[in-house]
Amino acid sequence: MELILIKNVEKLGYTDDIVNVKPGYALNYLIPQGLAVSKNTANLAALAGRNKAREKREAQLLVQINEISSRLQAATLKIGAKVGTTGKIFGSVSAYHVAEAIKTQAAVEVDRRKINIVEGEVKALGNYTAEVGLGSSHKVTVAFEVVAE
Repeated sequence: MELILIKNVEKLGYTDDIVNVKPGYALNYLIPQGLAVSKNTANLAALAGRNKAREKREAQLLVQINEISSRLQAATLKIGAKVGTTGKIFGSVSAYHVAEAIKTQAAVEVDRRKINIVEGEVKALGNYTAEVGLGSSHKVTVAFEVVAE
């Protein structure tokens, strides 16, 4: 029996996939739980409409990601830190500090959990790089400089 999945089903498929399952599994579990609908012309037309809308949303999202990416690559971020006499900073510069610098200097809000500093811990003045995740598979490399306050 062929069905169109409405929600992700573990070990079977993802939303909007067309799957072939045994009739008992379909009639006793998938359809009553609201996880799938039968494959007929009306449901196929609805699936086509959902796919078209999803492609349009993804195209708009890709344009926004490209704009944010170009803005981040063009910006030169400077992060101020308190420095001791030996040139080492007190504490360290973390993803939180990079996110705040991006917010104030590039006017882009980025989740700090999606920022990965390539060099690891930043405990001295100098130039560093960070990878910023913009969605599922889009990453932007951002250069930043740690300067003395």
